[in-house]
Amino acid sequence: LLFRVRRLHPEAVPMHRLGRGTSGLVLFARTDGARRAVAAEWRAGRVEKEYRALVKGVPTADSFTVDTPIGLVPHPRLGRVHAASPEGKPAVSHVRVLARRDGAALVAVTIPTGRPHQIRIHLAAAGHPLVGDLLYVEGGAPGPDPGLPGEVGYRLHAHRVALAHPATAERLDLECAPPPELRG
Repeated sequence: LLFRVRRLHPEAVPMHRLGRGTSGLVLFARTDGARRAVAAEWRAGRVEKEYRALVKGVPTADSFTVDTPIGLVPHPRLGRVHAASPEGKPAVSHVRVLARRDGAALVAVTIPTGRPHQIRIHLAAAGHPLVGDLLYVEGGAPGPDPGLPGEVGYRLHAHRVALAHPATAERLDLECAPPPELRG
């Protein structure tokens, strides 16, 4: 079991989504006022999101930034899918290497933007696709025999979210422990 779900308030609304194969922390709002306050923080770029990922290959730099635009591109089975695209929307991912392993690396990724599949696309665009990712290959595009976007097997975990509490403005730093293969 990669994650544990606590009983939610019946009116709780998710504030963001994780890909089907991504484990970790998801925010929910119990009231409309809380949803609006957190959404405003999100739009202003004041919500910090950090993910853990296991990537193929070993980056030479200890940290780097990827700013490849992300947009829709043709997909042989789905018609179109998000991928690296010069015509896409701006996106930024900051990557920090936590551990180098035999032929792979554990990385922490923070994303001030939040495009669909952003981390998977950006790491692939940087030459380090996620271990087990059937869709994105080096360059950030679907591979020659791509899987479907919902096919799981990649190693990605929403590790930390930091934001202002919607009622008190107290800074909240929330964490969800990663599965064993994504621990440093």
